[in-house]
Amino acid sequence: MAAIKEKSNQSASVEEITMQGKVILVTGGARRVGAATCRRLHAQGANLAVHYRSSIKEAQALQAELNQTRPSSVALVQADLLDIARLPQLVAETVERFGKLDALVNNASSFFPTPLGKITEEMWDDLMGSNLKAPLFLSQAAAPELRKQHGCIVNIVDIHSEWPLKNYVVYNAAKGGLASLTRSLAQELGPEVRVNGISPGPILWPEAGAWADEASRRHIIDRTLLKRTGEPDDIARTVAFLIADAPYITGQIIAVDGGRSVNL
Repeated sequence: MAAIKEKSNQSASVEEITMQGKVILVTGGARRVGAATCRRLHAQGANLAVHYRSSIKEAQALQAELNQTRPSSVALVQADLLDIARLPQLVAETVERFGKLDALVNNASSFFPTPLGKITEEMWDDLMGSNLKAPLFLSQAAAPELRKQHGCIVNIVDIHSEWPLKNYVVYNAAKGGLASLTRSLAQELGPEVRVNGISPGPILWPEAGAWADEASRRHIIDRTLLKRTGEPDDIARTVAFLIADAPYITGQIIAVDGGRSVNL
């Protein structure tokens, strides 16, 4: 559930440079949780290839911000992830720019309701494409480079992969597939490449659709054990941990949800 605080403490100070020289490709990195993740990884020393589809202004602003801190450390790569033929080029452009690829963060996602009886093939293609098909084919394209570096993949899943959200049938199924894909890729790519996932809870409320009213949001918050929403940087910190500090963790999905999944 990508859910709330439009601006978070994403530029939190980092005490230790733990990713010096690592090269990381982040999909959907220009906005929201993706941008928080990019800021966190960059602050810890990583060079970034920030993917965007249409958010060019946000992507350019983020690139300028981070390159001001460390020149030439952030490149932008554009693609519609539903164009599968374009995905190997994202990897090639990253390697051409930085010389290698250490980690892939499959963060990009589409999210909208698909109540039963109103589901179209176009809805299916969009949600399955961005949340499941693209992560698979991009991971496949990245695998040879990641193997060279004994790198890793981090997939942004969702607690609704296990606990379906009403009226979001296709999204639930796509994220459920991504959870299974995470474990399958860990088996396929080990021992050279680690593959893990993160399941966010109420972190950023969707920009449209579910939880649009305050009462719905309060209900979700009250069901978390910590009785509050999280911050985008909570996801970013977990991504950084899985990349830099988890050498013996693979095939796992970590819930970052304030205890929401315990209290469903």
